[in-house]
Amino acid sequence: MRKPQRFMTLHRHILEGERKHPEATGELSALLADLALAAKVISLEVNKAGLIDILGFTGDVNVQGEQVKKLDVYAHETIVSAMDHGGHLCLMASEEEEDIIHIPKHHRIGKYVLLFDPLDGSSNIDANVSIGTIFSIFKRKSPDGTPGTIEDALQKGVEQVAAGYIVYGSSTIFVYTTGEGVHAFTLDPAVGEFLLSHENIRIPEKAHIYSINEGNYKYWHQGLKNYIKHIQDADNRGEKPYSARYIGSMVADIHRNLLYGGIFIYPADKRNPNGKLRLLYECNPMAFIVESAGGRAIDGKRRILEIQPEKLHQRVPIYIGSKEAVDMVERFLQEAEE
Repeated sequence: MRKPQRFMTLHRHILEGERKHPEATGELSALLADLALAAKVISLEVNKAGLIDILGFTGDVNVQGEQVKKLDVYAHETIVSAMDHGGHLCLMASEEEEDIIHIPKHHRIGKYVLLFDPLDGSSNIDANVSIGTIFSIFKRKSPDGTPGTIEDALQKGVEQVAAGYIVYGSSTIFVYTTGEGVHAFTLDPAVGEFLLSHENIRIPEKAHIYSINEGNYKYWHQGLKNYIKHIQDADNRGEKPYSARYIGSMVADIHRNLLYGGIFIYPADKRNPNGKLRLLYECNPMAFIVESAGGRAIDGKRRILEIQPEKLHQRVPIYIGSKEAVDMVERFLQEAEE
């Protein structure tokens, strides 16, 4: 007789994880459940985006000086609406908002902080390429029961209690970690549940893929140029060269590399000496996930998770992925400085 299929939902998985910690209150589980609900709503809208008047630009510009797409706004507003009344948060911060987002006074003030990029890779929306939501969760530093402060948001990535991302592609996948393993859940639209599809993901130690915008080659650090040349010329050493795979959506590129082994690079260069990706909304959560899966994430010199944020929209370079590949690019960068 065929053994019955064991269905593990996202909510059940989170609850079972909390039971391993007697001090857990269940608040983190409820917070992640609220995020999952927001992801389902955004996924539904993404899937029908071509059928309704939601594609294209609003005409506004966000705090980064970039034009805001309509779906970015929708994703941002959906997450805020799903998260501001649950009683678990003291504040939020979003890539789309210049300042921190306070919890309305008539709602209970919680002990967690949520930082998020509502729709990463939004330049790909009109081309039907995978995009995603990235989130980061901290415990507050300010006194419980009081409104959150900007210091609650400006914590080192190593202090995250949970992080994750949601990929909106051919299927919708919710990936999260609390620092004890990385797990992925695929949305079954028939039942409206995220079901466990990848348990305890471990990024392969050796990379086979590199992801970088090579159109910026002439602006790169010499060490990075040497590294890319090295992995492209691997066949001259009797090794298989890395394959170039660059989608232009951090969520999609890192999700693929997490499963197959690879390195994602968005470096500093002559035009962007501080890099372009945001420490709080993109680099910290992705670094926490990749490190929890056995990989590494650096800015070229420092561990991403050890960087002390100084402002909400701080940008940093990032080299993230399989340990061997990040170790190697770090060596090339150091050697070029000597």
